[in-house]
Amino acid sequence: MSPEKFKIMDKVQLPASDVKITPITFGAWAIGGWFWGGAEEKESVKAIEAAITNGMTTIDTAPVYGFGQSEEFVGKAIKGKRSKVELLTKFGLVWDRKSGHIHYEKTFDNQGNEVSLYRLGSKESVIKECEDSLRRLGTDYIDLYQQHWPDNSTPVEETMEALEILKDQGKIRAGGVSNYSMNEMEKAEKYFKISSNQVPYSMVNRGIENEVVPYSIANDKAIIAYSPLQRGVLTGKITAGYKFAEGDHRPTTPFFKEPNLSQINTFLDKIKPIAEDKQATIAQLVLNWTINQPGITCVLAGARNEKQVLENLKAAELNISDEEFTFIQNELDQLVLEI
Repeated sequence: MSPEKFKIMDKVQLPASDVKITPITFGAWAIGGWFWGGAEEKESVKAIEAAITNGMTTIDTAPVYGFGQSEEFVGKAIKGKRSKVELLTKFGLVWDRKSGHIHYEKTFDNQGNEVSLYRLGSKESVIKECEDSLRRLGTDYIDLYQQHWPDNSTPVEETMEALEILKDQGKIRAGGVSNYSMNEMEKAEKYFKISSNQVPYSMVNRGIENEVVPYSIANDKAIIAYSPLQRGVLTGKITAGYKFAEGDHRPTTPFFKEPNLSQINTFLDKIKPIAEDKQATIAQLVLNWTINQPGITCVLAGARNEKQVLENLKAAELNISDEEFTFIQNELDQLVLEI
């Protein structure tokens, strides 16, 4: 099947760098399989190839997504296309060694082995992780290298020094952080010119609007929003009785539990006519809303197959009026969830 051609998205400049990224970026957590009930290699590679072909050339991944699997799948998909893509990956969550900051105790890798995750931002560890990611991705540089979570067992200046070293060596083009508070961003900025902060943000999870967004706008930092569809609950497809695959972690999270799930779906039913009027899906409307919020540089849209990629791409083309945005906002303001 020849994928429908969409208008190539205008790329956005990452601050403190010459890196440009697409406003909708391919989020590669799901294809790692971990927490998502597995992933199939052929489908995953085809999904990434479809994204690149249709203008979504920025790909965000991480070592912990499938314990190397996501990066390996990305590496296979971009082989021979490296000059056409922007690779975003992360560091700082390790499972093969320990630190003083445990992140997630007793989970299972894709082979069923029990592992625990630790946050580790030591200079030695960051440099080793970069080499491992370069190998899995099949490249000699990373466009944006992000600390996955802050590590309170390592001084932030040591972690930022590692980014400076890697940038000087040409192994990364830009450095950023992820899941950082405003205060943590301020502290890191004293030691390294960070380009971005990757944080969770969606219609039902808007905590960053209080401090991170105003700080980022004032200090020229990109915000990369992850989970804009709140891991699928904002697609409208997750209803009571939905059957999740074995190993899928989502049913244990608050947004998928009652009464939140029913309240979210009631809200989605109210905004559905706006999507239908534009011959779009609810997910496309939600992605478009997210891209257009103040301070948001790009959103990560996960996809496990080619069809989902093409659906995500179409979100960038929707034209939502001020009146429609106001209606959506008013309905959102009435949504009270138990989180």
